Amino acid sequence: MKKLTSLMMATALTATAAAPAFADGHAQKWDMPMAYSASNFHSENGVKFADCVRAGTEGAIDITVHPGGSLFKGADIKRAIQTGQVPIGERLLSGHQNENAVFGFDSVPFLATSFDASAKLFDAAKPKLEEILSDQNLTLIYSVPWPPQGLYFKKEVNSVADMEGVKFRSYNNATARLAELTGMLPVTIEAAEISQAFATGVAESMVSSGATGYDRKVWESLTHFYEVDAWLPYNHVMVNSDTWGGLDADTQAAIMACGETAAADGLEASKAYTQFTLNGLREGGMTVGPAGEGLVNELKVVGETMTAEWLEAAGDDGAAIVDAFKN
Repeated sequence: MKKLTSLMMATALTATAAAPAFADGHAQKWDMPMAYSASNFHSENGVKFADCVRAGTEGAIDITVHPGGSLFKGADIKRAIQTGQVPIGERLLSGHQNENAVFGFDSVPFLATSFDASAKLFDAAKPKLEEILSDQNLTLIYSVPWPPQGLYFKKEVNSVADMEGVKFRSYNNATARLAELTGMLPVTIEAAEISQAFATGVAESMVSSGATGYDRKVWESLTHFYEVDAWLPYNHVMVNSDTWGGLDADTQAAIMACGETAAADGLEASKAYTQFTLNGLREGGMTVGPAGEGLVNELKVVGETMTAEWLEAAGDDGAAIVDAFKN
């Protein structure tokens, strides 16, 4: 997973043999902010992508990855790309549903609960997603799903009633709404701040993948992880469209070729990381397993409410995405 694949290099090198990236022939150094830790598979995949672009453009585009929210916090990355503060970056777009409800397509509870289903949902949403991003001066390069989302707690939970009053880490509209509908108290916390939030009691629960919990060693504060496969959110790597428009066709082709490989590699890494991180949570001392039938049924009712709300907010675009996904 950490090795640069020969396929990635070969794809980029075949895509272009031309070194100049811009019409004036000048090479460019790009900073690429990412929100998650350097050891997270998304960040590792981003480094491989950067290596691929460097090789494929013969150094014309030299990308430096800044993981862990070190350059911009997660919530600020999208705006930084849009405004040209950085030419490229990665962001969880469901964190921006307040701009457009379509951004939350991948966080509708129990709509797509497996890797195959989430890929079909992404394919259904991608044309509209790219259209919206284009209007915001953003060009989508590649997208990678997280493993299925589960629930973390510092106590045993068998029903929604057991969640009452629990301080819950939220990272987008869907997670905040999930907290409200289950009687929990949503607290907005960036991925880089998770460990501290749990250690200090600012938060006591979250919905996330095994990957996030493993990366942040949440077993130091939490005790239970329930597999509910609520959804598989996507991280998206985007380029500022003005910057993109200044690239020559060969360079664009090389970057897109690397993006295609990064999407495929990222998907495989996400699948492999799923079981690896659940095992890691167990080794850390957490109780890991499927949620009980009663809790699952109660959560599905919550999911139906949230699906209806998302469809109302996303309007015709949302309905078209769900129809394409189901047909």
